[in-house]
Amino acid sequence: QVRLVESGGGLVQSGGSLTLSCAASGNIFSINSMGWYRQAPGTQRELVATITLRGSTKYAVSAKGRFTISRDNAKNILYLQMNNLKFDDTAVYYCYAGWGPDYSDYEEYDYWGQGTQVTVSS
Repeated sequence: QVRLVESGGGLVQSGGSLTLSCAASGNIFSINSMGWYRQAPGTQRELVATITLRGSTKYAVSAKGRFTISRDNAKNILYLQMNNLKFDDTAVYYCYAGWGPDYSDYEEYDYWGQGTQVTVSS
């Protein structure tokens, strides 16, 4: 059984930084696709960033230049470094993982975590 546990969320002022972590446990060795999605109240869950086992990354327009996704394959940990945070970044951030080469939507992933709240004060 694969389990994903996010951490690192919290309250930060606008312009500040946070680093989210997602620890993966279980039979997840060499899982290919991992990513971060977020959901603010009353909105659809949206892509933030994804990364493959080989390090190929993809970012939402809103995240480019401010967020960096990375993974430590030896430790099975996914990270999201978030800089210059804005009020609109306030959301619950979810970690996803899947065996496939790519996913067009979060619902296609095989595994996901419970989320971590990020609140940015203006």
